[in-house]
Amino acid sequence: MTPRRWAWLLVVAVVAYFLLAGTRGWALLTSGDTAGVLLGAAVLVLPVIGAWVVWREVAFGYAMQTMGADLAARGDLPIDDFARTASGRMLPSEGQRFLAAERARVEADPHDWRGWYRFGLAQDAARDRRRARAAMREALRLRQASTPEE
Repeated sequence: MTPRRWAWLLVVAVVAYFLLAGTRGWALLTSGDTAGVLLGAAVLVLPVIGAWVVWREVAFGYAMQTMGADLAARGDLPIDDFARTASGRMLPSEGQRFLAAERARVEADPHDWRGWYRFGLAQDAARDRRRARAAMREALRLRQASTPEE
């Protein structure tokens, strides 16, 4: 199953949960019992938080996809000729080499979203997902702050 289908499946699951929890929460909220009202309010708040988290992740994914397509159209994505393990993952030494090259690019121009995007790819290849997402968020922030001609 593709990541896009997984994302839509997750969205559908959150909507179904929201509807189910909403009906239960409303029943508790209108019960008149103090504990029921408090529990009903909590049951209604949790799906809203869940929906916000899912929306944020889906919007982030689409933004990354758009940025990647833009870089591909410019021919600015890294060429994937790295040595790989039998499972298909990039060798750690190759990931570190890729990371060092992209770190140098970001240090040379820290205000270029393209460099940050590629740096995020390199962080992911070096198996550091947390920093990869942070670099991608920085790329998105810089792109949104840049002029439309870029």
